[in-house]
Parts: sequence; C-alpha cells; structure tokens
Amino acid sequence: MNETISEVAAAADALGVAAGRSVSGALDLLGDEDLAGLLAEVERAGRLIDTLRVAAAAEADVRSDHDLGNAGLARRLGHSRGTHLVEHITRVSQSEAARRIQLGTLIRSGRSLDGRPIPSRFPAVAAAMGSGLLGMDAAARITRCLAQASRVASDDALRTAEEKLVTVAAFESADLVAVQARVWREALDPDGALPRDAELRQRRGFSLGREVNGMSPFSGWADPTSSALLRAMFAEGANPSAKPRFLDPDDLLNLEEGGAEFTDECGEVIETIRDPRTRAQRQFDILIGTLTAGLRRSEHDGGFRPMTTVMAVVKLTDLRKGTGVGWLDDVNEPVSASTMQQLACDSGYREVLVGDSGEILKLGIAQRLFSGPQRKALAVRDGGCVWPQCTAPPSWCEAHHVVEYKDGGATDVDNGALLCSAHHHMLHASEFIMRMNNGKPHLLAPPWLDPDQLLRPLGQTRALLTA
Repeated sequence: MNETISEVAAAADALGVAAGRSVSGALDLLGDEDLAGLLAEVERAGRLIDTLRVAAAAEADVRSDHDLGNAGLARRLGHSRGTHLVEHITRVSQSEAARRIQLGTLIRSGRSLDGRPIPSRFPAVAAAMGSGLLGMDAAARITRCLAQASRVASDDALRTAEEKLVTVAAFESADLVAVQARVWREALDPDGALPRDAELRQRRGFSLGREVNGMSPFSGWADPTSSALLRAMFAEGANPSAKPRFLDPDDLLNLEEGGAEFTDECGEVIETIRDPRTRAQRQFDILIGTLTAGLRRSEHDGGFRPMTTVMAVVKLTDLRKGTGVGWLDDVNEPVSASTMQQLACDSGYREVLVGDSGEILKLGIAQRLFSGPQRKALAVRDGGCVWPQCTAPPSWCEAHHVVEYKDGGATDVDNGALLCSAHHHMLHASEFIMRMNNGKPHLLAPPWLDPDQLLRPLGQTRALLTA
C-alpha cells in the first residue's frame, strides 16, 4: 500500500476510536479546559483532513481531463467528468465536490510534461493548509478574491496580499478573513467592482410559487444594495427594545402575559404584551407590513414610498470621481462608486471628516436633495420612469440629477427626472447621456446605437401625450 494511504488509514482508524468514544458520552467527563483543548485539536485535525480532501479531489479532476478521452480516470470508472467521480466516491453533494476541486486546483503544485515542477498559484495558502493552520472556508475566500484581482494586480502585490491574509487567518474567523480579502481585492483592482456590480444585478430575482396546502413558497436573490435595504428594514424591526409591530389580528389572540409595555401620553402603562412570533415570522410580517404601508402611502402621498435608512460609506474623492468602492451597512460585498453615486443622487448624503486613526473630526449637514413636493412635481411631469418603453410608475422611481449634484447640478425640478432603480443604475453605468431641454428630460444614445445623435424627449405623462 502507498505510504500516504497507509498514514491516512492509520489516522482514520485512530480518529474512529476517538469519535466512537465521543458519541458514547465520554465528553461528559471532560473539564471545561480539556473540552476547549479538544475543540482546538479536533479543528486542527479537520483542517488537515480538508487539505487532503481538496488535494485528492483536484488530482482526480486533473486525471479526468476531457482531452484524455476514454483514458481519463473518470471515464474509466464510468463517469463523464471529475466532479461526478468525486461525488460518487465521497458521497458528498455535487456542489461540495466542485468546491473541493476548485480550491484544490488553485493551491495545487504539479509537474509539466517534461517533468519540471509547476509551483502552486497560491503557495502561502497551500503551505498554511498543509500545516493545519488554514481551513477550507478561509482558504477558499482568500483564493477567490485574489484570483478576481489577478487580472490587473502584479505578482508581487498578490503575493503580499496572500501572505497578509494567511497571517490574519491564523487568529481570526473565516468571516472576518473574507471581509479583509474583499478589501484587499478592491485595493488591488479598484475598477473591478463595477463589472461585479453589473453581474450581481443580473443575478437578482424573486419568485413566488403556487399554493401548497394553503401556503405559497417564495425565494430569491438580492444584490448588495437591495440586501442592505432588506437587512436595515429587518434589523430596525427586530430591535429587542422595539414594541411589536405589524401584528396580525390572529397573533393578538395568542399574546401571553409579560413582554412589551405600551404607555399613554402621560407615561402611564396602559397595556403589556409579549410578541409571540418567531424571528422568521417577525421578518415576514415586517416585509409584508412595509409593503402594505408603502402601497397605502402611495394612494395619498403622490406615489412616493418612505425610504429605509441604510448606512453607505465611501471616500468623498471616490464618490466625486466615480472610482473605487463603497461599503453598505451589514453587507460584506462592496459596491462600485457609481452605485454609491446613484444612492446619493436619490437619497442624499452627509460628509464626515475622519482622522488618521478613524476618529470623527467633523460631521456635516445632511444633503437631502429632492423633497417630497419636488418628487410630486416630477411625477406630474414624467408620469413614471422616463426611460423609453419603461412602464414603472412614480412610486417605483428614484429622483435623478440630470446634471450631477457632485458637478454642481441644482436640486430642482428643472434638473430632475424620475427613473426606476434598474434604469437609474443603467444611466450611471452606461454611455447614455441625459440632458434637459425646455424643462423636459431628453436622452442621447451613444453613437454606435444612434449615428444621428438626436436628443429624444422623455416622459410618459398621459395628459401630455397628445399635445
């Protein structure tokens, strides 16, 4: 038997004895310090096993290369590709098999056809995994982010980032390592966030299924900006000190004693109740309640919805230039500066002067930009999203500065236009140009799309369509 197989088999036998003892109640006899030590040793052993897993999976995939035809390992064992072979032998999910192969390929070192060694693409990660210092989660996030930045970053810069991140991973959780890996990625490739923004927006979606036993399933994917809005909404509504809101009448029948206190204007307690819902039920009710409140407001307030507050941080120079990235509260994936410009265009911003150590030196006045009455006037003039063929109503739209606010554009109706979120993003990220002509927005398409370069009037208010 091969030496490596013998060593792994012996280790597996020893671990099998320890695992059998642990599920038979032996851990009850451990003191607190011994249990903490066991957790650390078990994790070290697990990381070493994971290193063998990804290395073996990657090697199996290399030997199953499509170019090898029927001589490939997977084909000889009755499978069409390496992923299926790993899935069959290990009995893990296909996605887990693919994850192991992807990471193993990135850290793998091998030999060329003439026998010369081929170094690992990420040698520091490979060495840390081989010594049991780095687990799969952290390693996958480091290699993924640095691989994304490798299209423009130099080899020296990538090597420095890799070594720094491996050092951090030795004493921080995989989630914190992922955040730092994203920061390094943006520093190495400051222009990369914009195409990633577009890719993530293309993947957004929401689906509502048909009823099953009276309940309708729904699911979806949210891009970073939408995710920030949802998280802010849920976090504000799930605050433990907040009184129960958006309660269904049926929930009121199930309230038990104890819980939140309701007081009158004089501070006297008039009712004390407890929220009986689970966290998932509260979040669902917050979502539906917010949607309902927005629809009701649109009937009486010109079609404009209340905005959920989301903290969005970006360097002022990046915001003005439209380069670099910004960070949304409670969302780990950064967004491009152009997305931050879009948010500031509609919702305003506040300048904060920060010192070298991160201390706040000055907090500026909030720039709130378009007011409610101005939005109503835009709704009357534009009738909804002004983009050609778009039918989004005013309640779905954001107010856009035709001459950007950062470029000195005024916040008034003669410099504003309603755009739905998708077309607002498109305008900021594309070669289309919007201009005002006689108090109305006009659109200029790029030359490759409109060789005549004609300014085309925008707006769909029905009262003026026949003018």
